[in-house]
Amino acid sequence: MSRPKRKSNVLEVARQRLAGLKKISPKPTFAAPLSEEAFEAEIEGFSEDQNAYNGEVAALDEKTNRLDARERLLDDFNQRILAGIRAQYGPDSNELELVGGVRRSDRKRPVRTKTLKTA
Repeated sequence: MSRPKRKSNVLEVARQRLAGLKKISPKPTFAAPLSEEAFEAEIEGFSEDQNAYNGEVAALDEKTNRLDARERLLDDFNQRILAGIRAQYGPDSNELELVGGVRRSDRKRPVRTKTLKTA
């Protein structure tokens, strides 16, 4: 399952505001830290950071998929090794226990209880 990409409603509102701001004639004057250029630079900076983040999320999704595939391969290998040891040494061998298997004699048999029928 892929991770969700980041979207920003604030960025969309800022882009619409900037487009409206550019259409105002004569250009408005703001206090010292505010200007059309600074606003546009902040929008572009945020947009670049968001695009970089979304690119890293996509790359991480790809790595996750590769890791999941390798994990399935390793799980298959684990099962095959255990089956090979069981075939070579037997299902009740010490070697089977050494590689993490459970010997047949160590398995607990299920106890069945009889149910009494009431008349």
